[in-house]
Amino acid sequence: MTAPTPTRIHYHKKARELELGYAGGKSYRLPVEYLRVYSPSAEVRGHHPSQAVLQVGKKDVGLKNIEPVGRYAVKLAFDDGHDSGLYSWEYLHELAVNQDAYWADYLHRLEKAGASREPLGIEIKQL
Repeated sequence: MTAPTPTRIHYHKKARELELGYAGGKSYRLPVEYLRVYSPSAEVRGHHPSQAVLQVGKKDVGLKNIEPVGRYAVKLAFDDGHDSGLYSWEYLHELAVNQDAYWADYLHRLEKAGASREPLGIEIKQL
């Protein structure tokens, strides 16, 4: 089954959420952090599930740009410099309908790794 194509994409900058609207009135709001940690890029997912890199410290990430790619995807440029993943309509729809389960899994993996969603601060040493 082919995933539906969004009829509307809107970035809510203050909330840091990407809203996907579909025919029939269905819509989803996906946090940018969620999109970033589930980026389809090889940098995040690897070329095999065993190569996936857990993304940490992405709580405050935002979007710099949304660029259409043909009729099948968008390229998201995040303000942390990441911009190498293409989000197909199918993958965005998968993220939308599985958001609760995927987010719970991400939080579980963070906890298991002893990692955090909080951005890492820059350590300043006083002399």
